[in-house]
Amino acid sequence: MVDADIMVIGAGAAGLMCASQAGKRGRRVLLLDHACKLGEKIRISGGGRCNFTNLYTAPEAFLSANPHFCKSALRQYDQHDFISLVNKHKIAHHEKKLGQLFCDESSQNIIDMLKDECDNAGVDLRMDCKVSAIDKREDGFHITLDVGLARVQSLVIATGGLSIPKIGATGFGYQIAQQFRINVLDQRPGLVPLVFDEGLLERCKILSGLSLDARVAYAGTAFQEGLLFTHRGLSGPSILQISSYWRDTQSVSVDLSPAYDASAHLINGKARQPRQDVATCLADILPKRLAAELCDLAGVLGRLADRSDLHLRKLGQMVNDWQLTPNGTEGYRTAEVTLGGVDTNELSSRTMEAKAVPGLYFIGEVVDVTGHLGGYNFQWAWSSGFVAGQYA
Repeated sequence: MVDADIMVIGAGAAGLMCASQAGKRGRRVLLLDHACKLGEKIRISGGGRCNFTNLYTAPEAFLSANPHFCKSALRQYDQHDFISLVNKHKIAHHEKKLGQLFCDESSQNIIDMLKDECDNAGVDLRMDCKVSAIDKREDGFHITLDVGLARVQSLVIATGGLSIPKIGATGFGYQIAQQFRINVLDQRPGLVPLVFDEGLLERCKILSGLSLDARVAYAGTAFQEGLLFTHRGLSGPSILQISSYWRDTQSVSVDLSPAYDASAHLINGKARQPRQDVATCLADILPKRLAAELCDLAGVLGRLADRSDLHLRKLGQMVNDWQLTPNGTEGYRTAEVTLGGVDTNELSSRTMEAKAVPGLYFIGEVVDVTGHLGGYNFQWAWSSGFVAGQYA
């Protein structure tokens, strides 16, 4: 039997951070992962350059049934603390936009940094190692592995969520919570492209590859960033952001030209150049292909002079307030995160320990805390992992 002080299950962002911090305290740490490759979600993030945090990280950028839960962890270890760690390892990085920090070279830099931190802290890292059973006894947690048995005093669950199963995502962390009668909130994909019925989908296919700045709103929340038409529907940062808020059967509002009043532009265009084609006029403020598709969809074609102001306003309203009802999302296959998870009411916000199960901790994506797009979810991994590493 292997004896250790702490076992961390999941060698992703949160698990690596937690293990290194606990090891620095002199704790004997066993870090396990069922995958063969270390930190795969880190590796593929940010187009391979890892958007590792956001300069503007604040509690308001996180979704949870308890929006206050994340505050303590973010106070204990914030974005500037992680940036200091990145600087200590001399990893070159830059701000892309909106406070998003990326590696200049490769996301592998972040994986190597975390691995070095674990090595220096004496962490025993074992990849391709599977857990088949967990039993809590008076002398600690007894864990059955495919390579034997282990006994630890503290157990940290950093297994992530359901997003991107092709790199090994599973619901194992939720199963452990349920085994110990810890409430788990319903999960759904977050930061994920939206899909539509055949009618709109055909137009999306025609426009596939076209991108523009758009404002996408739902139920009082709005994001103005890039929008991308794909052969499967709509994607891009503004769509991914709103997907975390969107609920089935509800419509979203898309403003395809937030800098212009499209109705006023069309009516003024009619006064200036009445013989101009409607689509040509609209192409002044939209990509040409998109302008033509919207005119066709609204049934407002031909010369400006031949269309009433009412028709032009109808088209303008579609540009600035296009009401779209998604059929659903692309699901966990392409979702960047999983919404829902371990109920924060069951955990200490100061330590991440389960209130009813001393010695059991949950960190990272498995917990019902989900950040906006742009480095926030990694910061939650660093913050929650750091906190558990101080107490486990």
